[in-house]
Amino acid sequence: MTSVLYDAPGPKAKRRNLIFSVVFFVLLALLLWWVWRVLDDKGQLEWSLWEPFTTSDAWTTYLLPGLADTLKAASLAMVIALPLGAILGIARLSDHRWVRGPAGAVVEFFRAIPVLLLMLFANEFFARSTDVSSGDRPLYAVVTGLVLYNASVLAEVVRAGILALPRGQSEAAQAIGLRKSQTMRSILLPQAVTVMLPAIVSQLVVIVKDTALGGVMLGFTELLNSRGTLAANYANVIPSFIVVAVIFIVLNFILTSFASWLEARLRRSKRSTGAVLGADDIDDLNAAEVGGTHGTGAGGTI
Repeated sequence: MTSVLYDAPGPKAKRRNLIFSVVFFVLLALLLWWVWRVLDDKGQLEWSLWEPFTTSDAWTTYLLPGLADTLKAASLAMVIALPLGAILGIARLSDHRWVRGPAGAVVEFFRAIPVLLLMLFANEFFARSTDVSSGDRPLYAVVTGLVLYNASVLAEVVRAGILALPRGQSEAAQAIGLRKSQTMRSILLPQAVTVMLPAIVSQLVVIVKDTALGGVMLGFTELLNSRGTLAANYANVIPSFIVVAVIFIVLNFILTSFASWLEARLRRSKRSTGAVLGADDIDDLNAAEVGGTHGTGAGGTI
């Protein structure tokens, strides 16, 4: 039996795939067992090292404040980087060279610089050229670095998502008299959102994780930085790393799950209703754009 994309596996292939799967899971179990034995031999599984996580002090004093700072920096960076990236991505598609050129230069420049270097530059800028206090400076530097880098990456995501749409969409819009701004806002962007959403969510996950760079280099009190203080007080380095890793996994899983739900909802809402667009509808769209009314063309459907 065959399908459109591949030949269905026969009895030998199914048996070979089963053997490979069994071998993989056996090797994975052996690896986990080896890690467990090493941690146990080093005394990292003793209850005294994990006990602090069962009390409220470790969470309210270290982990939860660090998590709050992580979410604060990531949220600010997301809120600023998303619209800025969309603007830059659309600007790179402009017909005007004086718009397309500078937007492309900005995107290529900041996308080529490591985000950690951007944070360090931002920290020096705020220290030497602004009145931002030393307590707030790490947050400002982390958010600035994340915004500059991720807005440039998201700009490419937006541009690629729009270019991935069939050219017939733009040609049909031009045929019914829509201007390029109307075509972008009413036709291309709504369709491109569902195409871009997986890549956008992947970049948002990167933003959450990259907040840890500010804790390492700038002393920003995010989750990983707070973990270091906790481990110094309770002498439980490995358990604290494991707990923080689990927190990051849960946080990013929630983010990706919400994005999957949102993508499915958007796809359902954009299904065609089968309605036919008439000339009066096109005139109403143009009138809404310019704040007036246009002459109605010949009746009929398009």
